[in-house]
Amino acid sequence: MAARTRLSLLFPKNLPPLRSQRLVHTEAASKEPAYPPVIASLTAKSKSARLRQIDDRVQKICDSPVEEKLSLITRIQRKKFVVYPQTFARNADRWYQHFTKTAYIPGLPEKFTPGPETKSEGEESSLPAAAQTTLPGLDRDAFADIRSLVTRIILQEHWHLKKGKPYLYRKQEQLIGPFLRGLVTGLTHSLAKYNPLLRLSSLDMAPQVNFYWRRGQSIIPRGHRRGRQDQTRFQIDDQPQCQIRIPQQLQQFAPLEASYDTEVPEVTYAPNLMPMFKRQYDNNIFTGAKLPDPACYGHTQFHLVPDRYHRDRMARKQQSDQVEVFLRANGLASLFAWTGAQAMYQGFWDSQDVTRPFVSQAVVTDGEFFSFFCYQLNTLALSVESDTNNPRKNLLWGTESLRLYESVQDGAVVGLNDDVVKLLVQFLMNQP
Repeated sequence: MAARTRLSLLFPKNLPPLRSQRLVHTEAASKEPAYPPVIASLTAKSKSARLRQIDDRVQKICDSPVEEKLSLITRIQRKKFVVYPQTFARNADRWYQHFTKTAYIPGLPEKFTPGPETKSEGEESSLPAAAQTTLPGLDRDAFADIRSLVTRIILQEHWHLKKGKPYLYRKQEQLIGPFLRGLVTGLTHSLAKYNPLLRLSSLDMAPQVNFYWRRGQSIIPRGHRRGRQDQTRFQIDDQPQCQIRIPQQLQQFAPLEASYDTEVPEVTYAPNLMPMFKRQYDNNIFTGAKLPDPACYGHTQFHLVPDRYHRDRMARKQQSDQVEVFLRANGLASLFAWTGAQAMYQGFWDSQDVTRPFVSQAVVTDGEFFSFFCYQLNTLALSVESDTNNPRKNLLWGTESLRLYESVQDGAVVGLNDDVVKLLVQFLMNQP
């Protein structure tokens, strides 16, 4: 019978180390997986599939040329809020600032505030004190000619022409509209020799301007998509009296970083409480000219207030505080739509934010009072997905109403305001 052998429980120290010992965590971290990543299905009814569909659509739009990109952006037609630039809703400017992420800065940019001219001893001038300031590229004699031109245009429309009584609610169209068009045409022609850019510009009469964008989100209350989160869409359909387009982009009024510290009013209510209403029709993005037009950048727009806008009537209704609100909302909505469409014509959109600011100018008038606005578009990323950690804000500069003249008596213009004439000249003399 074989004898039992007792093995020692202690292993000898001279045995080789165990080859099966591995550092599991270290080797797993350095080893690459041998299988492809899991990709959600495009046809499944799941959240991951929906996210993949959105990513594929965004990538397709980014890789497309500009003309096809605009078609893809405006292809999906849902109900959208129609934003009217000329609205009598109370405090409409605050709502419009929230919809467009625009901060309002009272006054005009620094480039439109030149210093007074130094006059030599014994030199006298026949111009008023307000006109004795130097304008960039314009001397006193040239400004005197511009001043006399404005006087002749006012007399032509309000004294020499014998016009009958206009139809009801068509006074602005039949009386003030021809005056504004004649004023813009005459000033543009006279200043073309001082601003060479105006020779290459395009003057549009009563053009159509459209812009479509998304801002915020809401829950669909009814229908087959009830209960889902949906983007809040907006559309602006504007028609200025006339506008000037140029082939070169104007210089920025302020750097992009200047908008970081500005404040935009936050409106927590639904847009239909403004009031605004939803409509469903074609989504349009249009600057007033087709895409191949070389004059693809905006210079200045001129808007005419409607016949319902009466300062005296609003004062009688104790709504004098809404006089400037109406003009400010008009300038903000019109310039945002026009400048945003220009940026989209260059290939920028919600998911591809602008790399440089786009600027435009506007003048809103009723024939006597003129308001001047400057707009700088710093961002197009306004939707919920693209507006995260985005410190950029759009900027709007504006003035209060300035009266051009007091009245016309015995074939003479009484009280012509040279400050308004000077601002008109400065706006048209602005160039890159």
